Amino acid sequence: MAKNSIPSTTAPVTAWLGRGRHLGPEAERDVRRNLIALKAARVVDDFLDLDPVEAARSTDLFPRDESADPGPSARRVFEARWRVAEDVTVRAQLTTYEPESRRAERGGTPWVLAAEAEQAWEADWPSPATMFWPDSDQIAWDHERPGVRLRTANHLPKDDGELRRLLRDCAQQSWFIHVVVHEAMTPDALGRRPVTSFLPPSLKHRVVEHRATPDQALTADFAMKRELGVGLPRGGAVILPPTPQAPDYDAERFTVRDVFLDGTEPTELLAKIMEFASMPRQLPADAERVLTRLRQGWHLLTPDEELVHARAMVTQYAKALEAMTASCNLYQEAAEAALAALAEANGGDHPPRAAAPTTAREDVSPIKSLTKTLNVFRRPNR
Repeated sequence: MAKNSIPSTTAPVTAWLGRGRHLGPEAERDVRRNLIALKAARVVDDFLDLDPVEAARSTDLFPRDESADPGPSARRVFEARWRVAEDVTVRAQLTTYEPESRRAERGGTPWVLAAEAEQAWEADWPSPATMFWPDSDQIAWDHERPGVRLRTANHLPKDDGELRRLLRDCAQQSWFIHVVVHEAMTPDALGRRPVTSFLPPSLKHRVVEHRATPDQALTADFAMKRELGVGLPRGGAVILPPTPQAPDYDAERFTVRDVFLDGTEPTELLAKIMEFASMPRQLPADAERVLTRLRQGWHLLTPDEELVHARAMVTQYAKALEAMTASCNLYQEAAEAALAALAEANGGDHPPRAAAPTTAREDVSPIKSLTKTLNVFRRPNR
């Protein structure tokens, strides 16, 4: 199992990370079908469907970082490779897990996803989530936690205790950007459209939108100030601070005073979200392990990569063979030196030979055998 003491590092600009829960009965089937369809449509270049044991097995002579192991509760590991901006390759790995407990089964199948491009990630590139999961509201793969989804507007709990607990979890345990929007008045069908639907493709599945109803203005504002130190303007929105809080985060900077929920594009709020997403952010330890697994536990190689890998393996085996040969030579030299010293200890005579093997019927105790051996090497008294 991976260690929990991995130091926190800044998220690389080349990476896209996400996680969630699939509430349907056949999570792996949904991924598999989507990958097959996208490969047939030439959206993805290739993909692999791996058993966790196979994914954890190293093909290298020397062991990899144990963070590359998907873990004992992993169910399947999927890898996919595609290109964006014509010639920029993206490699991505999605792992599904068993629920933590019987009680947690109602929360669906947990999954984690890491993708990395050959250059800095662009917001208008396709979302890695929709390379593995069907981009359909009929498949409930996008639950950040039970009752909180990525592709919809999630209303805050009415209970004050549940509201504070949700805010703490969103700030401390989430890989996502959380935005809280207050509805100044009950919106119509157009106003109920999630603000996140206006975001560029790669940001849509990195942002969770929460809605406070008109009568929750004071309750939500008080709870957010108490738990997170940020306020919620009436009819406005705020982007929740990350944990640990980034030095560049300023509550006023990421607060919008007026958000009109009439179906039009909220340009000011979208700009704030994109600015927040571009800030350096510390990777949680579990997210860092997922990224390490992508980099060190990658299997879907191109023909050129396979050739480079084979050459590297030949070099590694040659070095290992050379080290083993040198070690054998050292052992041989040590044995010869020991025999020479033994002969000198016996007055220049030939080294004592091992006693003839006893018959199977002879009952020789370990103590007697040890005594005989010591007597052979004992210097005679003269």
